[in-house]
Amino acid sequence: MSVTVRVPAKVNVQLAVGAARPDGFHDLANVFLAVGLYDEVTATASPDGPRVTCAGPDAGQVPLDGTNLAVRAALALAERHGRSPDVHLHIAKDIPVAGGMAGGSADGAAALVACDALWGTNASREELLGICAELGSDVPFSLVGGAALGTGRGELLRPLEVGGTFHWVFATAHRGLSTPAVFREFDRLGEGTRIPEPVASQDLIDALAKGDADALAAAVSNDLQPAALSLFPELAGALAAGRAAGALAALVSGSGPTTAFLARDAETAARIADDLRATATCRTARTATGPVPGATVVSGAP
Repeated sequence: MSVTVRVPAKVNVQLAVGAARPDGFHDLANVFLAVGLYDEVTATASPDGPRVTCAGPDAGQVPLDGTNLAVRAALALAERHGRSPDVHLHIAKDIPVAGGMAGGSADGAAALVACDALWGTNASREELLGICAELGSDVPFSLVGGAALGTGRGELLRPLEVGGTFHWVFATAHRGLSTPAVFREFDRLGEGTRIPEPVASQDLIDALAKGDADALAAAVSNDLQPAALSLFPELAGALAAGRAAGALAALVSGSGPTTAFLARDAETAARIADDLRATATCRTARTATGPVPGATVVSGAP
């Protein structure tokens, strides 16, 4: 038997970052929106598991060892329920790798849901969220999807109301960026300055609730963007190209280097993507809408 779970990418419509904590993490006010670019993780019973394979764009950049969050998710669930992690996990990869869209976190959440269904462990939502939080800051949101405010290091979620569909364009860069490296650069750029406590923007939360693209465009922000641009200056060209093509807002997605462009409607999004693909500022550009649900079983559930 196999179970396949589909899981979306995310964009951070706000990412407010506090100073480094003693544990090395940063307090965040992180407003997530799940968008319709998906990975699929298929869990199949296997006597020599856990093992992982991957296919799709950038699959060669995905680790196939114990550092992969899908493998770590399977091991964590198996250990909690006293069973052997006998599973082969196959990732059909479509979320950009090392792109600031939580592709690795998405795979961890999807593997957790797939193994729970495959093994019949019947874990509660709270248990699954607890394992997700242990795996990484973005993994809980990949499980729940929709829109949410993440606090702490991003793992403490409060669902947010969204009053409509938002249209996005995502431009993938010619190389990746390491999230830890971007945070280190954030710390370096902030040396000697007082970094305020991160606070969610009420204007942004209201814009989401109203489904108001113009108001959302006026409120989006990303405190990691200067650090991403410092490490990858070419991203400025992609941001400028998207604005010139008619985007309501342009920002680096999370730690980057994927750039995100908010469009007024589907037609405008398609035109922005076409214009971006015609430039040398990105590898490719794709459209997506949000919000969408989090990790969802699409086949093989009993």
